[in-house]
Amino acid sequence: MKKLPYLTILLVLLSISSTFSQKNNYASLFIPVELKKDANAVIRDNSIEITIESVDEMVVKKRKVVTVLNKLGDRYAYMAEGYDNDTKITKLSAYIYDAFGNQIKKYSKSKFLDVSAVDGGTLYSDSRVKYLDYTPVSYPYTIVFESEYRSTTTAFIPGWYPMSGYYISVQKSTYKLLNPSQIVINRKEKNFDGFSIENTFSEFELYSVLKDQPSVKYESNSVSYENIMPMLLVVPENFQTDGISGKYSNWNELGSWMNSKILNGKTNLEEATKAIVLDLVKGVEDPIEKAKIVYEYMQNKTRYISVQVGIGGIQPISANEVDKVSYGDCKGLTNYTKALLEVVGVNSNYVHVEANPNDRVSFENDFASLAQGNHVILNIPNNGNDVWLECTSQTVPFGFLGDFTDDRNVLVMTPEGGVIKRTPAYKNETNLQETKAKIILDENGSLSANLKRVSKGIQYGDRYQYQTYSEEELIKEYKSSVWRYNNNLEIESINLLNDKENIEFKEDLKIAIKNYASVNEQEYLFRVNVFNKNSFVPKRYRNRKLPLKISRGYKDVDSYEIKIPEGYILSVLPSEKLLTSKFGTYKVTFTKIDETTFKYDKSMLIKDGVYPKEDYKLYRSFRRTIAKYENLRIAIVKK
Repeated sequence: MKKLPYLTILLVLLSISSTFSQKNNYASLFIPVELKKDANAVIRDNSIEITIESVDEMVVKKRKVVTVLNKLGDRYAYMAEGYDNDTKITKLSAYIYDAFGNQIKKYSKSKFLDVSAVDGGTLYSDSRVKYLDYTPVSYPYTIVFESEYRSTTTAFIPGWYPMSGYYISVQKSTYKLLNPSQIVINRKEKNFDGFSIENTFSEFELYSVLKDQPSVKYESNSVSYENIMPMLLVVPENFQTDGISGKYSNWNELGSWMNSKILNGKTNLEEATKAIVLDLVKGVEDPIEKAKIVYEYMQNKTRYISVQVGIGGIQPISANEVDKVSYGDCKGLTNYTKALLEVVGVNSNYVHVEANPNDRVSFENDFASLAQGNHVILNIPNNGNDVWLECTSQTVPFGFLGDFTDDRNVLVMTPEGGVIKRTPAYKNETNLQETKAKIILDENGSLSANLKRVSKGIQYGDRYQYQTYSEEELIKEYKSSVWRYNNNLEIESINLLNDKENIEFKEDLKIAIKNYASVNEQEYLFRVNVFNKNSFVPKRYRNRKLPLKISRGYKDVDSYEIKIPEGYILSVLPSEKLLTSKFGTYKVTFTKIDETTFKYDKSMLIKDGVYPKEDYKLYRSFRRTIAKYENLRIAIVKK
């Protein structure tokens, strides 16, 4: 094959470069190699400019240029803007470019889909979203999304989050706040150290820029990206929202404003409704018992519609309105429950919380912000042993929060003002699963078992929804998820009990497994851990860079009584296995009951916590040893 002269190749490359430069350099060729490494997408240019024209007028301009390198990066090409009665979208457009920088799609404002931000109710019909549903035909591709909106709500000034996750790099991200009205602005910088951020600010204006930031590669059992990547939180001291002006510089002032301006007058109810709940608690003196009765009444009467705090404003729908329509979002249902409790003489407090089952995000102790929090729950003071209520679930027990809102700082609107409190934590041994089983092994290698399992704490939260499953759904859950490692498993009977009073979920099952053991002329071989095999081994890293995080601690206690087939001899049982480390403990013991029956007892405790990256190898070794022993098999022989 004839080779092209070097000069010809150079001229071709220069021609291509010239062509690309005329197309705003959207070609992926121009992305530096170091920004493509370990990246699913590259933020080419992400700018946000905010102008606070007055206490009740704000203009926000956004421009986002993102090159998506593969399917996993599609999530960063999200193109949407919300609006409502207080917020009007004035500009909206999007362009799509292929790998070579050629424009392949163009969308004007009229081409965006326009949908309600809320499904299932008319109370929030003014909250809407304009968005694009673009399906890529090839990778890489680049989106250019531009928007501008004008809002009379200034309470929620957008913050700056230049890196929005793992596996995304940043060529340039800028944040600019203009403040001609010279309203006092409070700000908080988080995780700026270690990042090359140009940061300029005055009393009334802010400017920040991050350039040429490589992606951060995710490592299993790591902290959430919000804990290590930069963010800028911004709050005006004077603001307006929902047509109501306000001022605060700390949590106490914010809570006082919420009580006097937002929640005041929202708990009125019709006399007929008051009579119903008063009759329900007739003869009951204990405030907590009254609260339980009222909570159950609320659960049976209402249904939940998902609307985050900040959508549809921060004001809850009045208790009277919720009572009439029997549905509401977290704000409305919490306020409704608070109103019902007032009727029976039980005091309670409205609470803002950041709800997230995967990461316990706390309010900043030293930085008050109405923008913190996406959910509302209820707090009942109880002589230092506060009760917390999730008002959006029809099935959750009284006083149980679960992983959605547990163990984090929240803002409680007390009569004296806003107070930061911490919700209850479900720690380690509290998240208990106890399994007892009587297992009979057949000569042909099959087994039958009567199993009883009790779940508490977060493990209760993982299971109590089983009561809402159909029999078919439940059997599928057991066979394909819970005990997926047991082939030929069949569920012969199921009996479930949701003990809401003690917050325990109880399962009573009869189970059969065909061909469980391996049988030949010499021996009968079977795995002793039939119903709780934990084979998790963390991924290996030669040079780990991120801290180790064990998000949830828990304890499993298993006790099986196993009867071997007739005609076989139970000889020497394995000795005790005990592992102890900073991450927990693991213990297995065997006890011979008689010549045909023995007992298998296992206790496994995993402790939550954040550990230095240097501890990761120790944790991996600990879990690897456990996983190996979880597969322990016993061989018995014929008499």
